[in-house]
Amino acid sequence: MEDIEDLLAGGGVPPGFRLPVTAAVGVKPRSKSRSTVFQDSLKSPTSAKIPGTQTIYLKTFGCSHNQSDSEYMAGQLSAFGYNLSDNQDEADLWLINTWDPFFCTVKAPSQSAMETLITKCRDAQKPLVVAGCVPQGSRDLKELEGVSIVGVQQIDRVVEVVEETLKGYEVRLLTRKTLPALDLPKVRKNKFVEILPINVGCLGACTYCKTKHARGHLGSYTVDSLAGRVRAVVADGVKEIWLSSEDTGAYGRDIGVNLPILLNALVAELPSDGSTMLRIGMTNPPYILEHLKEIAEVLRHPWVYSFLHVPVQSGSDAILSTMNREYTVGEFRKVVDTLIELVPGMQIATDIICGFPGETDEDFVETVNLIKEYKLPQVHISQFYPRPGTPAARMKKVPSNVVKRRSRELTTVFESFTPYVGMEGKIERIWITDIATDGSHLVGHTKGYIQVLVAGSASMLGTSAMVKITSVGRWSVFGEVLEILTTNVTTRVNQNKEILACSNLNETCCSKESETCACGLKSSCEHTDDVKTIPSTPNGKEPDEARSQDLIGWLLRKRKNNSPLNNETEALESDEKPRLKDGVHEWVLVDKALLCGILLSFFTIVSVMLYLGYRDVSHQF
Repeated sequence: MEDIEDLLAGGGVPPGFRLPVTAAVGVKPRSKSRSTVFQDSLKSPTSAKIPGTQTIYLKTFGCSHNQSDSEYMAGQLSAFGYNLSDNQDEADLWLINTWDPFFCTVKAPSQSAMETLITKCRDAQKPLVVAGCVPQGSRDLKELEGVSIVGVQQIDRVVEVVEETLKGYEVRLLTRKTLPALDLPKVRKNKFVEILPINVGCLGACTYCKTKHARGHLGSYTVDSLAGRVRAVVADGVKEIWLSSEDTGAYGRDIGVNLPILLNALVAELPSDGSTMLRIGMTNPPYILEHLKEIAEVLRHPWVYSFLHVPVQSGSDAILSTMNREYTVGEFRKVVDTLIELVPGMQIATDIICGFPGETDEDFVETVNLIKEYKLPQVHISQFYPRPGTPAARMKKVPSNVVKRRSRELTTVFESFTPYVGMEGKIERIWITDIATDGSHLVGHTKGYIQVLVAGSASMLGTSAMVKITSVGRWSVFGEVLEILTTNVTTRVNQNKEILACSNLNETCCSKESETCACGLKSSCEHTDDVKTIPSTPNGKEPDEARSQDLIGWLLRKRKNNSPLNNETEALESDEKPRLKDGVHEWVLVDKALLCGILLSFFTIVSVMLYLGYRDVSHQF
């Protein structure tokens, strides 16, 4: 079936607006000879349901960009009333967002997982929609016969495709000239993390990669649209923003801007209290060489993670040339050395392909020596696998046993590194956004994006905390929470389970153990054995003066959040909150005043009722 072009001027419709099928989507009935199971499914009660009431099973494979696409598709389906479920059996339709290393990375293909899922869907007689890089890059795959397809630039029309598929049609939307809008409805997998695509496609032409087959040539979103999206997600409570693309460094070259311009615009939208962090996505060396100092300046910003993923792929210039990577090992070194020199605590991840066609033992030794020299904390090691249709697929291959041996050797070298040794006892600020796979730890990251596992309840998700590193592992470190940092209040937990608080990161914080401020500032703090809070007041006025100017607001604040302390830590919101004495709230002036007011009102009502009763009795006589 040929690709179905958008039939509307402008390439799409506004989010939330449905068009008649004939104007919006090109469709054709399914052929019985091709896919009889889908025809059989039309006879079931499922097909008689009102559109927008069915249940959708959504499965996502792959990279962060694909995850963002799935979140957008889930948001639109939810907005139109569809239910999303992780249960395959209860779903009326399956939506598989595919990603395959066959197209965009360097690992052996995992296409079998997709094929298995499609076969399972057919066996279950479920309507199926396939999205993502696989159908976009290889639309003629046998496995895709008889199923509906939505391309990577057509995710804003997933509702139309789903509706027509549920009616028994095969729908294909693959070609488009405009990017999907950034303000589409979205259901995040992690409500604290926004994956923000800043551009699609790439400028490269690597001999082993099929990214352009799937994502096309570079297409960048405007700076204003991306800044607006950051404002919106911050207001929505997002605490981490991941910039995602096939090559972050190439951003803006198609629209006359560059990555530093974008980064500075986005940083300006981040909250000043540091509650939301920005993480810059993968970037290839050629496109950041001319902006190294500007990017380093952004990475030094306190609300930007000092972390960057810069793939090198090989330590041999000869192999890089065969790969058509458009840079040398020396240029990669310049990127890494400059960033490490200019950005304190800089962490860099990289990628390596083992066994690329033409790689000699000498070439591989150069790669091993490069990895040994830098001892990078994250190295993604993969074996070369040829992708049909790429120049590398036609090159003479390295024997598979040699490829496997080199991969094992490099992995052994990498795993011998201990990148986090020496962190024990250090105090770090982390941003907590997830629950660890063990279910008993929370996952936070330092400014260098080092993973820190801490004990705590789910209520700590979305917060920032000061932690003491207690032990280190190969892939992450463990920490003990000392303080929970919020917008207005810092809560400190000491070894005696007492709580000390400071107003914000720019105010004085008190610590009983040291004259060093808990926020990292030197100060002369007063210490008491009681729970102590230092309120943040406007215009630098004293608390009493502030209260006199806003009595009503003070009374309202006084009466809320009087619940007992939760476990060992709880943010203390103001120094007007009632103090605890022997487990009972201590009576203060406002409590007495409110009680007097209640009693006075009661006696007044009783007096009025007695008077009215007396007057009625008098009239009777």
